[in-house]
Amino acid sequence: MEYTDQSKNRIKRMEGQLRGILKMMEESKDCKEVITQLSAVRSAVDRTIGVIVSSNLVDCVLEADKNGEKTDELIKTAVNLLVKSR
Repeated sequence: MEYTDQSKNRIKRMEGQLRGILKMMEESKDCKEVITQLSAVRSAVDRTIGVIVSSNLVDCVLEADKNGEKTDELIKTAVNLLVKSR
């Protein structure tokens, strides 16, 4: 699978957020502020997982359909990946 620049940028943004959180912790910032930022990163990770799984699913289904293959198992696998990530 080829990952889009958008997906890579999401990861880079999360990386920056995590570094910011670490800095907040080193500066003994308020717990609520740290948790708020950690929650934001978790949400970003969840959204990124969804984007990657859905993009991969579309690619796989189109390829399987083109080859006359069944897509049921591909869809089940994608759903399982999403469920496992929660």
